[in-house]
Amino acid sequence: MLQYILRRLLYMIPTLILISILVFVVIQLPPGDFLTSYIAQLQQSGESVDLETIAALKARYGLDKPLWQQYFVWIWNMLHGDFGRSLLWNRPVKELIGERLVLTFVVSFCTVIFIWVVSFIIGVYVATHQYSFGDYVAAILGYLGLATPNFMLALIILWFAYAYFGQNLSGLFSPEYLEAPWSWAKFIDMMKHIWVPVIIVGTSGTAGLIRTLRANLLDELNKPYVLTARAKGLREWKLIFKYPLRIAMIPFISTVGWTLPFLVSGALISSIVLNLPIVGPLYLSALQNQDMYLAGSFLLFLSLLTLLGTLISDILLAWVDPRIRFE
Repeated sequence: MLQYILRRLLYMIPTLILISILVFVVIQLPPGDFLTSYIAQLQQSGESVDLETIAALKARYGLDKPLWQQYFVWIWNMLHGDFGRSLLWNRPVKELIGERLVLTFVVSFCTVIFIWVVSFIIGVYVATHQYSFGDYVAAILGYLGLATPNFMLALIILWFAYAYFGQNLSGLFSPEYLEAPWSWAKFIDMMKHIWVPVIIVGTSGTAGLIRTLRANLLDELNKPYVLTARAKGLREWKLIFKYPLRIAMIPFISTVGWTLPFLVSGALISSIVLNLPIVGPLYLSALQNQDMYLAGSFLLFLSLLTLLGTLISDILLAWVDPRIRFE
């Protein structure tokens, strides 16, 4: 086991190097760069930009160097804890991501817990009550959850709350707490608002896991070892939770690989619709403005979390299912 983990960790090094090259190339693919857009904005506002100013701006942002040199400077500084300076916000990338990371983690963590708890309870119920009224209701709601985009559901809920109850459910805080320092009252206010993005973002994930858990559990319940245990007089719920449910839970464990990056990235479009102060909108603006240091650092961080999540998922799968062996 230890040798397997160490080998996988060593494999991550060349994988991250290749990912960093791809990330840097992809960000540079659109025509122009941040400086081109910035100069165009200055000219539209009526400011004149001479050649000396353009050269000074290129030297300031490091855009006067060849692309390969920009890449190595970016990687070298990142290894020393310097993720670069955002060209769009003119602030260190570490500060920009850090100040929104806590709220992003709280929202995403609550969403993951909501998805797992609801999916587990409903999935077990519908599998053990096949073709019942509850099974049909869960199936209908599941198909609706899978078919309805999260951002559309967010728009519907926001409109319904404002049109019929006069409530604005966007954001994570009430207006009086937006700029206020952290306190117990501000935390309680956030908890009053957080249920909206949790339910909206978690709808599709919950619907998908319910159907997956139901199908896997039904398949296990019809296998000979379950029939044998039932014939020996083992209690039904003890039988279900001890044997078939352990195998049917594999889809939950296999999703750990994408859960870790989800805790940081969250739902991008839904966060914009709901006006959430998390890293999703910041990441989108970095891509739109070719802010290579901010967007590149964010993508590389998500890639690292995906690799770590996949490793954790593989280890947990082998622990849950003895049939899986690393060899």
